[in-house]
Amino acid sequence: MAQVPQSPIGRVLPRHAAAAVETALTDTRVVLINGARQCGKSTLAAQIANSHGPAEWRSLDRTETRQAAEFDPTEFVRSEGLMVLDEVQRVPELFLAIKEAVDADPRPGRFLLTGSARVLSLRGLPDTLPGRMETIELWPLSQGEIDEQPDGFVDAVFEQGTGLSHTSAETRSGYIERVVRGGFPEAVVRAAARRESFLDSYVADIVNRDVIQLSEIERGPEMRALIRLLAARSGQLVVPAVLANALSLNHATIKHYLGLLEEVFLIKRIPAWSRNLSARAVGTMKVAMVDSGIAANLLDLDARRLRQLEAEPGGPLGTLLEGFVAMEVARQLSWSRQRAELYHYRTKDKVEVDLLLEDRRGRVVAIEVKAASTVRGDDFRGLRHLADRLGDDLIIGIVLYTGQQTLPFGPKFRAMPISALWEIAAPASCPD
Repeated sequence: MAQVPQSPIGRVLPRHAAAAVETALTDTRVVLINGARQCGKSTLAAQIANSHGPAEWRSLDRTETRQAAEFDPTEFVRSEGLMVLDEVQRVPELFLAIKEAVDADPRPGRFLLTGSARVLSLRGLPDTLPGRMETIELWPLSQGEIDEQPDGFVDAVFEQGTGLSHTSAETRSGYIERVVRGGFPEAVVRAAARRESFLDSYVADIVNRDVIQLSEIERGPEMRALIRLLAARSGQLVVPAVLANALSLNHATIKHYLGLLEEVFLIKRIPAWSRNLSARAVGTMKVAMVDSGIAANLLDLDARRLRQLEAEPGGPLGTLLEGFVAMEVARQLSWSRQRAELYHYRTKDKVEVDLLLEDRRGRVVAIEVKAASTVRGDDFRGLRHLADRLGDDLIIGIVLYTGQQTLPFGPKFRAMPISALWEIAAPASCPD
């Protein structure tokens, strides 16, 4: 029977993704929990496996287990009950054996897999199990999971729109602490100095272990330099040609490296939004570091240093905070009932909106992020520009800020505390 691994924070926190995994196992033969290393995939898989009675647990991080899987994949996956295969990307040959097993016995809930890379992108993968597998992404802990708060903003804002309101007790200093802490369970529990050691080792392991597994590269120092550049631009526009010039690499190499870093869940690319309303929309992507703690650590910024620099024009807090907010929203989209996609918007005239959420009906929630405790009318410039083009399809334009009250700035615009993202509960009803 699978045993729940010891949680590094002393207790096993509830994960919002657990319900989605449980539901998928009731009607799907293979369920994959895919996400960054050390984000809690094994703990979640073991919790769920234990709730399903006796389960076969096999970790492919173990050398002997991996050798057995490679020697005879078909025999390795033979099981009457639920089988959990941890870090399945280490032996891609198993996917064909799993396909044969679930085709012969199509009962739901046969296999629960975990992976620390986007396994369907791995070279040589023999089959992607179409129609047989559901993939559920697990990110580092959200702020709501850390604080045991509801994390219901996405569902609430699409249903309530301008009726949504929130008052927060969180302070500007508290937001800084959250940004530098990040969401990895190991980092959450550690004091600042020990957290830095963990994050340094984490990035080194990603480059030296997972990236090399995905692509045989020999330019480790250049990859590490690229990661530092991306940390400084978390939540900002990223032009591969600019990065290529800065690192004296060719454009194709930079694009390849960006793809690799996304596959190992170190970065997330946020595409530009356009509905062909204006030919001026720019298609440049944004990139956010998946974990704000990693971004701050790569820039050698702890909470004390960030507080010292926050008053300086163009200081790093604004950039880090935007990346932090983008990833809190991205986490929430993985479990919200509202099906929406995350984008950003920018025109050639440099009118910008930091984040857009668009549902399948074309309705939009637009978000600006400000590292300030007060908001001015000018902070809504990009949101008003977008409202003129969207009309009734814009549900609400929000400036998320470090203040504590929700304030109206016109019929469709609100300033709202950043903590609304995790402190607001989802409505009981489902989206219409």
